[in-house]
Formats: sequence, C-alpha cells, structure tokens
Amino acid sequence: MDGSPIIDVWMQHPTVRLINLPIFESLRRWTGMGTLKEEIPVDLTVAAMDQGGVKTGLICAWWGPQGAHISNDEVAGFVKRFPDRLVGIAAADLYRPMAAVRELRRCVKELGFRGLRIVQWLWDLPVTDRRYYPLFAECVELGIPVCLQVGHTGPLCPSEPGRPIPYIDVAAIEFPELTFVCGHIGYPWTTEMIAVATKHPNVYIDTSAYTANRYPPELVSYMKTNGKRKVLFGTNYPMITPKKCLEGLDALELDEETRNLFLHGNAARLFGL
Repeated sequence: MDGSPIIDVWMQHPTVRLINLPIFESLRRWTGMGTLKEEIPVDLTVAAMDQGGVKTGLICAWWGPQGAHISNDEVAGFVKRFPDRLVGIAAADLYRPMAAVRELRRCVKELGFRGLRIVQWLWDLPVTDRRYYPLFAECVELGIPVCLQVGHTGPLCPSEPGRPIPYIDVAAIEFPELTFVCGHIGYPWTTEMIAVATKHPNVYIDTSAYTANRYPPELVSYMKTNGKRKVLFGTNYPMITPKKCLEGLDALELDEETRNLFLHGNAARLFGL
C-alpha cells in the first residue's frame, strides 16, 4: 500500500433509541450485543477506528417512519467532536417530502454533510417509490451521493426493498446524474448487484456488514477486474468493527492499485474527501 488512509463509508455511532429497537433483536442475537441503558461516548467509535487503522468514518443519521433514531444534529455533534475523523451523512423523513428536501439542504450547506443515507427496509419501500424522488433530485442539485442498502435484511423487516433488480436498476436509469452507493454487497443477490454496477456508471457497491473473508468470490473477481473503481470499503460499525472487517484482506491478493482504490480512493473520489 502507498500509505493512503482508510475510509469507512458506512458507520453509525449508535444511540440508545437505535440499538434498542425491537427489529434489531436478530442482530443482537448474532453479535452478542445487548440493549443499551445509557448513551455511549463517541470516543469509543473513534477508538474502534484507530484499532482498525481507519482514518475517516462516514457516520450516518437514521430516520424511519417513527422519527429520527439518530438525528442529523446528533451526527453533527459527533463530527464537531472529531472533525478530522468523522464526516456526516444525512437522513430524512420520506413521508414529508418538502421538509425532507429542506433538511437535506441544511445538512449539506450548513452542517457540511457529504451524502444522504436511506435504509429502505425501515420504510418497507423500494427506491422506485415516489417518496424517494424529491430527495434524489436534491442530491443531484447538491452534488452528493445517495447511500442505500442492498440485499437481504438482518433486522426483522422484509428484504424485498433491498433487491438490486429491478429497483436500483430502474432508479439509476431515471437518475443518471445521481451517484448511488449500495451497501451490504447485495447478498444473496450479489451477482445482480454486480450486473447493475457494471451496467450503470453511476452505481457503486460498498462492503459494509461483511468481513473480508466473507466477500463472495464473484465480488472479489469484480474488484480485481472491471470493478476496481466501483467497490468501496465499509463496516456497518458497530455491528462489525473495522479491525474485524479487515481480517482476511491480504488473502484476497488484491494488487496495490486495487487495494488502495477499495480502501480509500473510490470513497475519496465519490464523496469529495
């Protein structure tokens, strides 16, 4: 490696409201995490980044039908604590389109956020639903990516909204100027996700929620060939720590260029870091 700092494109510093949601019971069972009784300091998230050699974390807000599970202002507060380590990613209320557009504009223009995250399964709505489109249009105007989930859901919610085909495919056709960063590699539809990323110059994949030794062979092959500029590193912290996510990376035998693009270059380019 050339010493380029690692960028993690999908992190969240969890609030009690988020971690204790009933839908995360399955994740708590898999990871051994319990519910929280009090808020945890953001210093612990930065310490986990340090342990994994991550220089910059794109740390996101969460919004669902019940409201903000991690608010944009809470994320702004985390970033203010560690402005040289954390970058804000906004969330917004799909059910209130004009308020959502204004909130996104505020997050980018006043708070310095660099993207929008929408977790489709929270809403049980695929990205072709009309509620997404005002926000997609605003992302184009603001020049920021939209970060989405693809693949099945670990939480106890329907997986259908995370299908790459037809939903990401159709949205990318209708918004060719918008950059789509699709997290969680699309499993069990990883081959579909690769096909959509190959088809559309504006669609990318991030590896959040998977450790390097669990990347599907087809994804590793894509990273080594025509997908070397299309795949970004992510963790989905606190579900998986950066250190854990990077275990097994050497065994993938990525060449120096591909490894640096994966860990740093692609994210720096897409998010303007």
